[in-house]
Formats: sequence, C-alpha cells, structure tokens
Amino acid sequence: MKASDYIAQFLKSKGIDCVFELSGGMITHILDSLNAAKGIDIITMHHEQGAAFAADGFARVKNKPGVALATSGPGATNLLTGIASCYFDSAPAIFITGQVNIHEQKGYRKIRQLGFQETDIVSMAIPVTKKCFEIKTALQLPAVLEDAYSIATSGRPGPVLIDIPMNVQRENIEIRNQKIDAAFFNSDADIDKSTLEKIAKLISKSQKPLIIAGRGIRASRSELQFNNFINLINVPVATSLLGLDVIPYKHSLRVGFLGSYGNRWVNLAIGESDLIIVLGSRLDIRQTGADVKFFEENRTIIHVDCEEAEINNRLKNSIGICTDLKNFFYSFLKTYVGNSFEVKQKWMDRINELKKQNSDLSELANITGINPNEFIHQLSAHSKQSSAFIADVGNHQMWAAQSLELQENQLFITSGGMGAMGYALPASIGVYFANRKPNVVIAGDGGFQLNIQELQTIFRNKLPIKMVVLNNKNLGMIRQFQDSYFNSRYQSTFWGYNPPDFEKVAKAYEINAGTVSQTENINEELKKMWANPNEPYLLQVMIDSYANAYPKIAFGKPLTEMEPLSKPLDMEGT
Repeated sequence: MKASDYIAQFLKSKGIDCVFELSGGMITHILDSLNAAKGIDIITMHHEQGAAFAADGFARVKNKPGVALATSGPGATNLLTGIASCYFDSAPAIFITGQVNIHEQKGYRKIRQLGFQETDIVSMAIPVTKKCFEIKTALQLPAVLEDAYSIATSGRPGPVLIDIPMNVQRENIEIRNQKIDAAFFNSDADIDKSTLEKIAKLISKSQKPLIIAGRGIRASRSELQFNNFINLINVPVATSLLGLDVIPYKHSLRVGFLGSYGNRWVNLAIGESDLIIVLGSRLDIRQTGADVKFFEENRTIIHVDCEEAEINNRLKNSIGICTDLKNFFYSFLKTYVGNSFEVKQKWMDRINELKKQNSDLSELANITGINPNEFIHQLSAHSKQSSAFIADVGNHQMWAAQSLELQENQLFITSGGMGAMGYALPASIGVYFANRKPNVVIAGDGGFQLNIQELQTIFRNKLPIKMVVLNNKNLGMIRQFQDSYFNSRYQSTFWGYNPPDFEKVAKAYEINAGTVSQTENINEELKKMWANPNEPYLLQVMIDSYANAYPKIAFGKPLTEMEPLSKPLDMEGT
C-alpha cells in the first residue's frame, strides 16, 4: 500500500471522519489518498492557522484528535499558533506536515536551506506539542501513527506533530492489522482510602465550601462523574473560563465565573470560603489574582490534577492529589455513594445575596447604548438551538463568560492559555463538523478580522454558524489597558486602527447579515438571525467604544477587590 493511502486508512480506522487543510505541494499525495479513501470530509480552509483552530474546535467537541494538514515552509509555520492553543488548553490533535524530499534537505550542511520551502518545523513545534515525529522512511509510519494517536489522547490531552517528506509519502508500505483503539481511561487504581476520608471530613466540617471547576473535567471526559460528585457532596461550583460549560446556568449549585474578569459575587464568595476543591484547573494568575497569599490564607485548598507539576505551583500549601479526574470521581463515589453530605443552606443563601448585590447587569449600568452583558443574556435566550458558543479573545470574551446562560449540553469554547485573537471563526467550523449542529460565534471587531477569510469556508459549505460581532470600533481590552496605564494614549487601538462594516463584508461573501445599534431592536434582530437555523448569519452589534470589561481584578490586590470600585496597585504583568 502507498504510504499516503496508509495514513488515510489509519485515520478512518480511528473514526476520524474529518480533516482540515490548506493545500500545498508537499501534502498533495496525502490529500489525494484522503479523497480516494471516501468517508473522510476534507475541509479546505483559507489559512493554515484557520485549519489548526478548526482542528482544535473539532477535538474539544468530538473527544477525538482533530487533524490538520499543511505543506512545508510557510504552511507548517502557520500552524504553530493553533498547535500552541491545543497544547495550552489540552485539546488532542494530530498535525501532519509535508516536508521536502529527503534528498533536498540540508542535513548537516552549514547552510540555511537546500530545498525550496524546506523548514525545520519539528524543532519549532517541540515546545508546544506533547511529541514530534520526524519521518525518514515509510516503515516508521505504522508505529508512529499509533503512538501519535495514543499520546494525543492519553493523560493530559494535547497535540502531536508528524513531519513527512514527500518522497516517503509515495513509498510502498506493508499492510498490517490496526490495533484496537484503547479506551481513553482504563484505570481502576483506587486513591488511598485515608486521603478520601480526609477529603470527606473536610467537606463535612466546612461551612463555606466551594468547588473551582476547570477544563480538565471535559478533557478527561468525566462530565457525568463530576455531576454525580457535586450532587453527592452538595458543594457550590465556580468555574474557570475554560470550565464555564461543565455546569448549566440554572443548576442549583452553580455560582458563576471566577477570576480576573469573573463575576464580582463569585470572587467575593471565594474570599469568604473556608474550603476550595480545585478540579482540573491549574490556578494561574487569572484565577487567583496576583495576591496569592490572600487566596491561600484562611482556607483549605484541595487540588486534583493529572499533572503533578501543576499542583502547588503558584500556591504552595494545597492538599495535592495527582490523578486523572475520572479516577478521582470514581474512587470517591465508590467509597461514599449512599452517604449524605449536608447542604450548607446558610452558605448558599449568602452566595445568592452576594449575587443580588453585585449583578453582572449593574457593572456597566451607565453605558451609552447597548449593554453588552444584557445583550449576552438576550443572545442566550434566542440561541437555545445552538450546540455551542465559541468566543474569540477580548472584552467580548469576558462579557460572554460573565453573562452566558448555558443550557445543559451547550458548550463554551475559547482560546484560554494561548489567548489567540482570530480563534473563534475557524474553531466554529471545527465545532460544526464535530457535531453537525448550529453554533454561535461571539467575536470582537479586532479578532474577527484576523481570520475573516474563513467566511468563504462557511459560505462554501453552507454551515449553520451564527456570527455575532460586537463592534466597538477599537481594540477594547487593550484600549482599557491604555486608559489605566498610558493616560489614554490609544496607539494602535484607536490610532491607526479601524474596522469595516461587517454586515457589508458578510454580504460580499453572500452570507445574510444585519446590524443592531439600539437596545430596543435587539430581540427583533436576534429573531432574524435564527429565522433559518440551518443557514449562516452575521449580526453586527454596535457597542460604545469606551465600554469596559468590568469587573476586573485591581492588579496587585486580592481577588475580591475589583475595578472600577478598587484601583490597581501596579501595572499588570500578564
């Protein structure tokens, strides 16, 4: 069998029915083989970064590796931002890059390049992948493909890269039986009983416990076990940005979104808590704030994570449990199923009181025009047919996290660790091909332009993606930073920047579109957006140019002290 045919058959054997790519000379053999294999959709994007982000979105929904292909040189290097996004946010992915023929490679010669577009993508990708493979002969492919799939999906998921020279792609390869795909989690190793007893006693004794839930819950595919766990112990749940969708908006135990731009009442509740159970969140500065001492003191912290290095990394006094979350939930539920953990009603009442006193709608109460938090609530009400909300990066991302009313089984997907503007539009394409259901993009005018070319991919494939562009005519999050620290000198946010009319841009791509600039017209425009759920639509929402993302941690102060009511001590370093 031709090596490129073997690659196509391998992907089919793993149930991967979709790949994302932008064609180039060094992947033509693989593309031809994928086409001949049938049963695998080849989604041609308009930039390799878009292909990488689409693979990321696909992986987060499908719980299988997203696959993206690119040619050598600029094709391969254009993947890197998307590869890093997968790495930081624990999305399993396989990236396959074509490479120039082996005889055209510089090898150990002391020159920069021999073959046209020859580029050492492996060396570049090593820091942001779980593993890279540099193929020299087709005989390597069976073992490498199996290893790549296993590595991408096991432990803490993430991306792998396979770089394959063009001459290797056309070699013949011995046909072997594929291995049976192993279960993602196949461990029945119990956690030490004394550790479980300690946790149970801490939960029972606590008067003000909280759970911080992160993306590790979905990355470990333990959503059902998590739900059983919280319903057993009756502890309220705050979520990180990437954990937003692990608990529905109307769940009785949901508290809200915590962190740098978290709901004010959530951060206040963190400050009053006496026990925090961290599940699959790495507790970076955007969850804890810069004042780590405040976060640690006067409370016990239990941190469960599959990576030992993440435990007591920034915080130093946690009770650390290094295990897969599915194993943790399994061990705890097996030991304590049938037990009764008291509902801390006074604590729940206190949290509800904090929420009433610090509504997300009151943070921008004096805004001119459309209140973005209010708009997000209305968007939620009209978008019950959406399988997911995919947010780009910027102030709109924070407004979405603060105010989205996620239903059960609705996903929230965004670029967290990498924080890559331009993520949402191509990622929404991957999300669609993972579940074949409508979804909603929430983007700002700045981020939307970074991969705006993928409107053509949406039009060409007639994808039911609803795109909401919150247009404040500047780069709002950076502009807010400039107001705080640079005396409102708006270089490159207002000065030297301006967006197009996105309604006109969408219509140029033959996608229906509208614009709303008045609060009283929002419901009417959202009805138009969903008039045909199976067609793409773009809604441009005009927002006050000076609308800020509030609340926001006053940098250098405790998590509970947030702008605009409190002022930062120092300039943010992250």
